[in-house]
Amino acid sequence: MTASPYEHCTVLVLGDIMLDRYVFGDVRRISPEAPIPVLRAHSSRAVLGGAANVAKNVEALGGRALLIGLIGDDSAGREIAALCPDSGRITLRAVVSASRPTTVKTRFMSGAHQLLRLDEEIATPADADAESLLAAYRAALPDADVVVLSDYAKGVLPDSVLAPAITAAREAGKKVIADPKRLDFAGYAGVSVLTPNEIEVQASTGISAASNEGAVAAGQAALNASGAEAVLVTRSAKGLTLVRRRAAPLHLPTQAREVADVSGAGDTLIASFAVLIASGADLAEAARVANVAAGLSVAKQGTATVDHHELAAALHAPAETLDAKICTLDQAVNQVRAWQKQGLRVGFTNGCFDLIHPGHVRLLTRARARCDRLVMALNSDASVRRLKGPTRPVQNEASRATVMAGMEAVDLVLIFEQDTPLEVITALLPDMLFKGADWGSIDQVVGSDVVIAHGGEVALLDFETGHSTTNLIARSQLPEKQS
Repeated sequence: MTASPYEHCTVLVLGDIMLDRYVFGDVRRISPEAPIPVLRAHSSRAVLGGAANVAKNVEALGGRALLIGLIGDDSAGREIAALCPDSGRITLRAVVSASRPTTVKTRFMSGAHQLLRLDEEIATPADADAESLLAAYRAALPDADVVVLSDYAKGVLPDSVLAPAITAAREAGKKVIADPKRLDFAGYAGVSVLTPNEIEVQASTGISAASNEGAVAAGQAALNASGAEAVLVTRSAKGLTLVRRRAAPLHLPTQAREVADVSGAGDTLIASFAVLIASGADLAEAARVANVAAGLSVAKQGTATVDHHELAAALHAPAETLDAKICTLDQAVNQVRAWQKQGLRVGFTNGCFDLIHPGHVRLLTRARARCDRLVMALNSDASVRRLKGPTRPVQNEASRATVMAGMEAVDLVLIFEQDTPLEVITALLPDMLFKGADWGSIDQVVGSDVVIAHGGEVALLDFETGHSTTNLIARSQLPEKQS
């Protein structure tokens, strides 16, 4: 087994520690007492939840976690302690509260279906335990590379704990990443990164983050409210949006291949993001890796973790990904419909894309920034010859499709035989159609009437002058200067 690249990273997690129980069984009848299913239990298990699941994900990635929060003097608290053995990479420094029990969530499962969740908790502010929590936190702070505040609104992060914890971390030179639950983001003033989900950021700012533009606007409002360096908006099936003070927004599409259970996915995301920051990665790289980790997490049943072997495999499996991006028109239609059912905005562009130059790259990047998925339709070799002459294309259609599939901005690639993409556009019915501004006007763009009639949008994007495949070919054929 290879060592984790994150084994020297230490994350201090302060927040709401929970125990997640699962009771598994079969449902074969409805109760005669009430119209409810009768679950015949056959097994159960308990795992770390809440802030403790963040710590568990740090451990799975190979890092070290210092876990601080509250547990009760009860059997659930002892179970949590047993799940964090001294021999492991989670150091539990929980405060045992005399006034409140351990928070427990029990899910009753029939196969993959959750029938009922039972919550046992006291969620009032834990002001009585504030000094003990802060003492444990300050003692652990020197050993940490980064701090995560895992707020589940169960009382462990009231004003009496939250503000002093942020101040202490800032004074110690530690970055603070906060997963917020308060409506007023001003309560997290001083954190480095805020990671609200789409619902939380809308509830706090009043701005919908359903679109890329909305996510950026909501993120900017959250930046202003919290004073954070960055806001990472998690948008479920739409992926992530990273809003920074001195850089362009970054939109990352979801990496989930199949969704089995979203429980704990946010914990996986913030844990992996924190571990990457602790390892020295910048915000954009940390967000990219965290996005992949969250995609792996939701493919698993229940509160799950992602280990560093799984993450490395997902990050370094591009060969299959390239092939998977290249498809037929029928396959593209099915994929576009699936994306649209998820509420994703699908963009479309087309062209020969023979020899890739900076103008191509910028055009595709600008298009992808305005949609959730971008489909690229390439002219076939025969189509290019009819349009460009017998010496073109320089690269055959298979090579051009592979290059396009390797572009981060492109999500799907198909090849069409016709001289125009009208048949493809009519079949796909994308939400947005992109072409270079050199087309002149929208009504001259092939397929624009189809897209607009279907309620879509056509956009002409600035095209960098001075770059063209024809010029590249001409320059390559110039005789070399004699020395």
